[in-house]
Amino acid sequence: MVLIDNQIRTRTESSVQVKFREGLYRLSFTAMATHCEVAYEEPSPERATEFANAIVNWIIEFESKYSRFLESSLIGQINAKAGRDSVAIDPETETIFRLCDELHFLTEQTLDPSSLPLTRLWNWKAPEPIIPHRETIQQAGTLVGWNQIVRQPGSILLPRQGMGIDLGGMGKEYAVDQITQLAHGMEVASVLVDFGQDIRCLGSPPSRPAWHIGLENPKKLGTCDMGIAIDNVAVASSGNYRRFFRKAGRSYGHIIDSRTGYPVENEVLAATVISQSCVLSGALSTAAVILGPAKGVELISRTYGAEGIIRTREQTVETKEFSNYVVR
Repeated sequence: MVLIDNQIRTRTESSVQVKFREGLYRLSFTAMATHCEVAYEEPSPERATEFANAIVNWIIEFESKYSRFLESSLIGQINAKAGRDSVAIDPETETIFRLCDELHFLTEQTLDPSSLPLTRLWNWKAPEPIIPHRETIQQAGTLVGWNQIVRQPGSILLPRQGMGIDLGGMGKEYAVDQITQLAHGMEVASVLVDFGQDIRCLGSPPSRPAWHIGLENPKKLGTCDMGIAIDNVAVASSGNYRRFFRKAGRSYGHIIDSRTGYPVENEVLAATVISQSCVLSGALSTAAVILGPAKGVELISRTYGAEGIIRTREQTVETKEFSNYVVR
């Protein structure tokens, strides 16, 4: 039984808009601290409304259950009981944590859902962000490690006080995948789900062979310098070029390398990955930013069904088949 947060419900429902344009319903709303859009084709207005309501209700439940910012959420309860008590979890949460296992291994431990102690230190949204002391970072780092967490069938325990889980590295992408599955279950054959530019699609839009997506130019914000055509795949991008703060002449991005405790500092501006799931695309694109262009493109290349592009200020590197998606 999910305890629905009334603020999340009010905020989400009050932001809902549905428009019809060029043969597609376009549902938009605000959730999970981002702008969400779902474009879909549905001949029946009644079924179109039913699908829109199902999406909004699913998202409200999901955010209420897994937001780390809510004390009442499951994640809030797990974090609050760190170092004291285990917390019962349901089959859906077991599935999410098993997915975390796989992504943690696949990304060479760069995606670590237990990195919340470090995230709390580097608050790039603060009016006056501070640089934590090295000792503080090292201490927080001892509380990070997905393999430290104790999981039994039906329960989870964070063994040390101060530990914390944050699904921000894959939660939004998981939601994209689940809404796509919802569309499939409700027999909506043509849909594009876009939650903060984490995207997955089924089919193609009316009278077109594929969905066309523009990739932002990280050197010129607000402009697209590349387009890709996709159908029945997912796309996710990661980068530090938008969310960062400056201090003493240096830039500190929002992506933290949990292995060092510090924000990523390399030449990568952005990475985009296309794969069969949004969770996988998101994990690989973030890992590529952390690992750097050479290791990043190697990781993407050896992942079955994935293609990607990594851009720095000086060069662009991409996997062998990525160009097949580029619109010329």
